[in-house]
Amino acid sequence: MNAESPAVAEPPAAPAPDESKRLERAMWAHVVPFAVWIFLMPLLGDPSGWNYAIRTVVCLALLIGLRPYRHYPALRIRNLPLAFAVGIAVFVVWVFPESPWMERHAPAAHEFYRRYLVGLWPFGRLPEPLKKFPYAPETAGWTFSLIRLAGSAFVIAIIEEFFWRGFVYRWMQARNWLSLDPGKFDRVAFGLTALVFGVEHEQWFAGVLAGVAYGWLYLRTRDLWAAAAAHVVTNFVLGWYVLATGAYHFW
Repeated sequence: MNAESPAVAEPPAAPAPDESKRLERAMWAHVVPFAVWIFLMPLLGDPSGWNYAIRTVVCLALLIGLRPYRHYPALRIRNLPLAFAVGIAVFVVWVFPESPWMERHAPAAHEFYRRYLVGLWPFGRLPEPLKKFPYAPETAGWTFSLIRLAGSAFVIAIIEEFFWRGFVYRWMQARNWLSLDPGKFDRVAFGLTALVFGVEHEQWFAGVLAGVAYGWLYLRTRDLWAAAAAHVVTNFVLGWYVLATGAYHFW
């Protein structure tokens, strides 16, 4: 992460009228796929398999149609090893505190984590055990289970990176956010982006750490596709872990 130095470049100038229109179009391209995903979550209801499938198809179409990625250079292959390492590290942070190993060998830490660092409401109460497993193959069928995995890994993970790291983080720093150096570190914007990204997840504490990790990767590489690749790796490995172990509370 690049530390702030005394000789900080001037922020981008206020955009000209034509540039303002371009920024507005770019903003909607970043925001709409994420907003529609969130909007459709309660709207579609059960059955959950169809719910997730429809969200995946609709938001993938919006991502392709609006093309927020046209505002960024292509993925630099040299960043893939680091992206893969960050993605795996986030996966470990996400699952290890709630793992059976942790429950057996550090039960007090396991209970503390689940009581205070998973779910914000009701705070301090252990999560209720799942009574339904809507994305399990025996419930939804393998087709919908695999769509759930694919949507999580290859659709919403990418949409979230364009929204949180690509738009929100830079928009909080400058009106002309598309011209902002992607390697510029701002403590407040970075912290708020990671925090809000985290609390949109049930595993909110792990989500905050994930937001820090993906944000650091973006600043380190100046490559938003590297952050998206790390997020894809996390969600893809997490999905297979869920299917292999039955840990459906992560889904």
